[in-house]
Amino acid sequence: MRTYTLSDFDYALPPELIAQHPAAQRSSSRLLDGRAQPPIDRVFRELPGLLTLEDLLVFNDTRVIKARLFGRKDSGGGVEVLVERLLPGTQEVWAHVRASKSPRPGSRLQLGQEPGFGAEVLSRCGPEDSLFHLRLEGDPLALLEQHGHVPLPPYITHADSAEDESRYQTVFADKPGAVAAPTASLHFDEALLAQLPCPRAKVTLHVGAGTFQPVRSENLAEHQMHSEWFEVPQATVDAVAACRARGGRVVAVGTTTLRALESAAASGALQAGAAETRLFITPGFAFRVVDALVTNFHLPKSTLMMLVSAFAGYDQIRALYAHAVAQRYRFFSYGDAMLLQRA
Repeated sequence: MRTYTLSDFDYALPPELIAQHPAAQRSSSRLLDGRAQPPIDRVFRELPGLLTLEDLLVFNDTRVIKARLFGRKDSGGGVEVLVERLLPGTQEVWAHVRASKSPRPGSRLQLGQEPGFGAEVLSRCGPEDSLFHLRLEGDPLALLEQHGHVPLPPYITHADSAEDESRYQTVFADKPGAVAAPTASLHFDEALLAQLPCPRAKVTLHVGAGTFQPVRSENLAEHQMHSEWFEVPQATVDAVAACRARGGRVVAVGTTTLRALESAAASGALQAGAAETRLFITPGFAFRVVDALVTNFHLPKSTLMMLVSAFAGYDQIRALYAHAVAQRYRFFSYGDAMLLQRA
């Protein structure tokens, strides 16, 4: 079997194809039907007609929190905080902190609009001490909702707006904790959900900022995958079993849903429960649960490019991305989508 390197997942993308704003209506975005050759150019609202009664559509019901905060250190220097993880039942969070000089444990930050709120720096934490463990003066979710900003991805160049508050969130977002949207689900509106012919199920995976971290090693085996928390309910395990019994396809909406399902089946059978996942999917991975995937277009050299190449086949993905660039599809979080079947 071929050995892949980081360069194998690069492609040329004209910068003007990076979507800076969402489509006028959620379901009016384009959908590249990549299940056959040649692929078919569709509109996303056609998706219900591509599904059957026997299929199962699985969504990620995570909710994006207003995770980006601006403030200052005790010394007066400016600071930007991106909350990566809420620690349940506490006033504590893990966060990325950007400042001219890193704050020391024991120091304080003043965050949000004046008068704002205080945060104590407890320690460094996370992989290679890349995060900061902070204790906030109050309930983290309430403080973020009041003072935080929508954590738009680094390739979206405008400051967050009221449009982003509504459109960088799925219409069925439920459990708060993500710092990036499960973007394949952004194309669904209430009217489209009502037209789906098949049952729906859900998982929760709180998407972390690590999803945007570049892979720095040509040797993929050297890459350390970021950790994300996920939960698969028993009802979803039962729904997958029922789908299998009736001969349908398990269709994951988004790579986060796929990672949750395949992580929960790592031991062989799909199992309910909550856990951390560092699952790094590259070509050669043996998929156990997902038969079809709805997904947006991903960054060059990203772990998600590797995931879709593993799922649909490396050559197929190269051909689909070349088609999408030639046909001027819109890329990344606010961009268009494609429908893939497992190779």
